[in-house]
Amino acid sequence: MSGHSKWATTKHKKAVVDAKRGKLFAKLIKNIEVAARTGGGDPAGNPTLYDAIQKAKKSSVPNDNIDRAVKRGSGQEAGGAQYETIMYEGYGPNGVAMLIECLTDNRNRAAMEVRTALTRNNGTLADPGSVAYLFARKGQVVVPKEGTTEDDVMMVALEAGAEEVEDGGEVFEITSEATDVVAVRTALQQAGIDYDSAEAAWVPSLRVDLDVDGARKMLRLIDALEDCDDVQNVFANMDASDEVLEAASAE
Repeated sequence: MSGHSKWATTKHKKAVVDAKRGKLFAKLIKNIEVAARTGGGDPAGNPTLYDAIQKAKKSSVPNDNIDRAVKRGSGQEAGGAQYETIMYEGYGPNGVAMLIECLTDNRNRAAMEVRTALTRNNGTLADPGSVAYLFARKGQVVVPKEGTTEDDVMMVALEAGAEEVEDGGEVFEITSEATDVVAVRTALQQAGIDYDSAEAAWVPSLRVDLDVDGARKMLRLIDALEDCDDVQNVFANMDASDEVLEAASAE
């Protein structure tokens, strides 16, 4: 499972870069709007909305933007779009399996954007069901190392129902059943342990080990997909050593 934590760390670093580029803000706002529409505009009674807001705040999304998204989603303010979630399956270079999660108000545009990003970056769209079986829905909570220890995080997380805690370099990554992510996050908060994000994600059961060239191609493909306005998340079963990821990210 070490590759999982390494990839989580890479995603964590990428998120910081994406936030600086302004790429992340629109996606985080869209998540908040959908969560408010689905479960109501009160974060206290809507854990999905609470976590979406916390993730946006951690990425420095202005509070005004967050408040307006909640109001649009909950119907207190006009202008909210009717988004739907669509999952595309695909393959990247070296046979890496991918799940591409879209949140869109235009199904045709989303399909075209995803197909174009894949074909231009050595990827292909796969038939429904041909990739999804390689992934399981899991809860993931990312905790920064600063101010805590692995023993403290592990004790709180496992008691709250987590399956494992992994060292991801700058962060600890906690994996649980998707239904337990709120319980794990709440337990960490009650113990005074800060966290970067808490959400359900698709975690691969089988991984493809990549060299520098393969990792570079995959990161380029993921960047192209994440540049699409309708793409919210990209999950891939790639694995690579820290050295390979660092070399691939640097070029």
